[in-house]
Amino acid sequence: MVRHTGQPAYLQIADDLRAQIRGGSLAPGAPLPSTTKLAEQYDASLSVVKLAVGVLRTEGLVIGQQGKGVFVRDAAEEPPAAGEPTSEVAELRAAVQDLSARLAKVEEQLATSTTRRPGRSSR
Repeated sequence: MVRHTGQPAYLQIADDLRAQIRGGSLAPGAPLPSTTKLAEQYDASLSVVKLAVGVLRTEGLVIGQQGKGVFVRDAAEEPPAAGEPTSEVAELRAAVQDLSARLAKVEEQLATSTTRRPGRSSR
């Protein structure tokens, strides 16, 4: 349960889950309880629990699998190096770069195709 200690609730939850992982009660490969179950267990909102799990993801202690859940990372697995983007981040960066290039082309085409009509004035 989350206590009123001045420390944010999501950090309290992350600390507790981290202790369970390091203590072995959440073994490598084991799934974390669902967000709903964790929210009930800690008497916290879903968003607070998601923040806590996000902290553990950032630390490389857990890994999410879309549609399957969040699992304790095996210590033998190499977490991403600090500053090294995950594959999701790399994909997002590539998509943004592609969209930026496409937008620049569209803007260029609009600039060259837009001309003022002679003889027209605005009053």
